[in-house]
Amino acid sequence: MNPPFSVNTHSLTRRDMLKRCGGGAGILGLAALLSDEFGLVSLPANTFRRGASSQPLLAKPAHFQPSAKRVIWIFVNGGPSQVDTWDYKPRLEKYDGNTLEGFDKFTGFFANQVGGIMKSPFHFTPRGQCGKMVSEIFPHLGRHVDRMAFIHSGFTESNNHSPALFMMNCGQARMGLPSLGSWVSYGLGSGNRNLPGFVVMSDPKGRGLPKGHASNWSAGFLPGPFQGTWFRPNGQPIQNLERRQGVTAEDQRENLDFLAKLNRAHLENQPHEAELNARIESFELAFRMQVAAPEALDLKHEPESIRNLYGMDQQPCRHFAEQCLMARRLVERDVRFVQIYSGGNENQKSWDGHSDIKGNHSGFALETDQPIAGLLTDLENRGLLDETLVVWGGEFGRLPVAQKASKPGRDHNPHCFTTWLAGGGIKGGVSYGESDEIGHKAEVNKVHVNDLHATILHLLGLDHEKLTYTYNSRKFRLTDVGGRVIQKILL
Repeated sequence: MNPPFSVNTHSLTRRDMLKRCGGGAGILGLAALLSDEFGLVSLPANTFRRGASSQPLLAKPAHFQPSAKRVIWIFVNGGPSQVDTWDYKPRLEKYDGNTLEGFDKFTGFFANQVGGIMKSPFHFTPRGQCGKMVSEIFPHLGRHVDRMAFIHSGFTESNNHSPALFMMNCGQARMGLPSLGSWVSYGLGSGNRNLPGFVVMSDPKGRGLPKGHASNWSAGFLPGPFQGTWFRPNGQPIQNLERRQGVTAEDQRENLDFLAKLNRAHLENQPHEAELNARIESFELAFRMQVAAPEALDLKHEPESIRNLYGMDQQPCRHFAEQCLMARRLVERDVRFVQIYSGGNENQKSWDGHSDIKGNHSGFALETDQPIAGLLTDLENRGLLDETLVVWGGEFGRLPVAQKASKPGRDHNPHCFTTWLAGGGIKGGVSYGESDEIGHKAEVNKVHVNDLHATILHLLGLDHEKLTYTYNSRKFRLTDVGGRVIQKILL
C-alpha cells in the first residue's frame, strides 16, 4: 500500500534542519512585522503585496461623522503680518517709535536691524455684523468675516522659513515627514479615483517654489500615492495629459496592463520596495487623468459672471484667480485636499516683508483678496461651503517692531500669528485667542500648530490620535505627542 503522503528518504543533517526551521520562523516573524508596518495582506500562492488595497486612494470611512469633506488651504507663504492684516492693535500707534523694553533681538532673523515699535501703515475698519476690525488691504475678504473664525494666538517653534514651513505643513520642524494633505489622503482617500487626492498649486509669477520645495507636500514615509500632485504654475498644469499622436486608449491600456504585470511579479519577490506599488498606482492614475483632468482644469467654459467674481480679467490677480477657480472645480469633483501658495522663494517675492511692509503686503493682498473672496462666494452659492473647509494662513507672523530699511519692514515672529478658517463646520464671526497689546506674543488661549492640525482633522471626521502609521517599529501621527481640538470655533 502506498503511504498517504510522499516521504523524503534523503537524510537531514542537524545543521540543515536548524537552517530550514530557523528560516521558516524568521519568515513568519518578518511577515508579522511587515504586516504591522505596511498593512500587508495575504494573497494567493503565499505571496505578499504591499497595501491593503490595490487602489489606495479609494474613499475610506472617517472615524466619526465629519463636518467637512474637503479642504482648500490658502497658504500665505513668507509670514503675513498679523498686526497689518487681521489682528488690530491700536496700541501700536500709541507706542510708535518707542523701544520695546526687554525685547530679544534674536527673535527675528536680522538681529542688527531691530528698530522701535512701528504702527501699522494700514487703516482698519469694522466689517460685517460681528464688527471685526479688518485692514484696508482686504476690501473683498472683509465682506466675509461673518463666515470666518479667526485664531489670533497661534505660535510655532522656528523663526526660519524652511523649518517653519515644515512645521506648518508636516507637524514638525524638520523635513522628511508626511504633510497634512498626505495624512488626509491616507486617512480618507479621494472621492474621485480619476483625479489626485491631494493637489498643490504654487505661485504663478515665476517667483519659485516655497522654501523646502516639494518636501512641503511630501508623503514622507507614507506610501507614495498619498503625496501631493504639483500643478505647474505656467502652461499646462499637468504634463503629458494628451496621448502621443497615433497611440489609442486601447494601445495605452494594453501597455499599462503588461507593465503592471511585470511590476507586480517583481513586487511579489521584493515586497520591501516601497516605491514600486506607488509607481504602479501613479501609472494607473495618470491613465485615468488623461480623460478626467482636461475637463476638470478647463476654465474656458466658465460664465463671464464667474470670471468677474474671481477677478480673472484683472491683471494683478488673474493667475491667482485662475488657481482659486481651479480649486473650486477640483473640490466640486471630490478632490480631497487642495493647497494654493501665494508667494514664492525669495524675500520680496512672498509675504516676507523685511523691507517696505506696506508695499509688500499691499501688492500680495491685491493679487489674492478678490480671488479668495470670490472662492468663498462661489462655494456658498453652489452649496459647497458647508462641506468644504477653507484655511488662510502662513508659517509664522511678524514682529511689531520695525526692521530698519529705507522703507521699514517687519522681521519674522514665531511667537504670534493669525489664521482664519471658514466653511466646513466652522462657527463664523468669532475670534479665538488673543495676542498681547502690541501683537508680539500669543497671550490668551495659545494655539500651537499641532492644535490647528488636530482641529482640521477633527472637522474631517478624523481623530488625530488615532490617525497613525507605523514606520521603523514606531507609530507616528501628524500631531506627534501634542494637539488639541479648538472646540470653541466649531459649530
